[in-house]
Amino acid sequence: MLSRFAQHGRVFYVEEPFYHADDLIEPHIEVKERQNGVKVVVAHLPNRLRGDEAGSDQAQYEILSQYFDQNAITKYAFWYYTPMALAKSRQFKPVLTVYDCMDELANFKFAHPELRSREQELFQKADLVFTGGHTLYEAKSKQHADAHSFPSSIDKAHFGQARVKQADPADQARIPHPRVGFFGVVDERLDIELLRELAATHSEWQFVIIGPVVKIDPAHLPNSKNIHYLGGKDYQELPAYLAGWDVATLLFADNESTKFISPTKTPEYLAAGRPVVSTPIRDVVRPYGDLNLVHIADNAQDFAAGIEKALKQNDDADWRRRTDDYLATISWDQTWQQMVDLMQQRLNAKTPDAAAATTPHADVAEALPTKAPSLN
Repeated sequence: MLSRFAQHGRVFYVEEPFYHADDLIEPHIEVKERQNGVKVVVAHLPNRLRGDEAGSDQAQYEILSQYFDQNAITKYAFWYYTPMALAKSRQFKPVLTVYDCMDELANFKFAHPELRSREQELFQKADLVFTGGHTLYEAKSKQHADAHSFPSSIDKAHFGQARVKQADPADQARIPHPRVGFFGVVDERLDIELLRELAATHSEWQFVIIGPVVKIDPAHLPNSKNIHYLGGKDYQELPAYLAGWDVATLLFADNESTKFISPTKTPEYLAAGRPVVSTPIRDVVRPYGDLNLVHIADNAQDFAAGIEKALKQNDDADWRRRTDDYLATISWDQTWQQMVDLMQQRLNAKTPDAAAATTPHADVAEALPTKAPSLN
């Protein structure tokens, strides 16, 4: 989304601050150029502010204000991915505010205690609320009158590369087949016990787990000869790994942190041509399970049966045709355009000056997906 907006205007993606060990360093801004001219803005702060949340937020506001002035950022939109960004941005005056709510962050492990209250504040400020799935939309539409559901989409060309035979990455090449894969953050959302039982009862299957381990102790992960933790990989590398899998999985637990998720990896797996087995995540069941594109299972025995069926699905021409027919109806370009249209409508409904000065196709600023506002 950020790279698409950057083709039409300036985009500043404000990340979480970097704290130095030095107490004497002066707060300052670092800017990194990314794809299509997206500018990643990072505040550098002295160590003394590490435990001073209020002081840290104020310091970030001050150096961001200076950055606004230096770059003639006078009319801009803010695009929030987290309500926690409000602490350093609420004093700014954007002409349009979008809250892109990708998950129920307050349900996550170690969530900030003020997250729910700040979300209520953001609802008051936001002109539009976008949600990353239909289940999340059902919840947030009760809290904001202008909420819209935008389920996960895909870059079909990127993940479609996995449909072409290619060399295995070095750390995967040694793993025998059949391979049952998962990529994503390995955290409290992963059903560790399901993985443990599947690996124990089906030693002939090799489980390939790609992603960083976050918020859980790696020692608690199942450790058997047929489970292979390959760590985090770059987005560009994923098709090469997917090309070597026989089945892709969504091994999500049934808990508070998964209640509202809409996994982007579902259409990504399918675009890669991999059969998929998932636990009954609502935004996977609707529509992928209902359309018989993904096998749904709520226990280890049924999940194993789903993998057995999926292993035979690569030769199922009807499944592949139906999958591709569905994937043809979604894309990030379509999602982006629909969002832009809504933003333009809201701008037009504001004062003529504001609408003329900033439009989504001209000089829109993207807010930050981590802990800061986006600027333009």
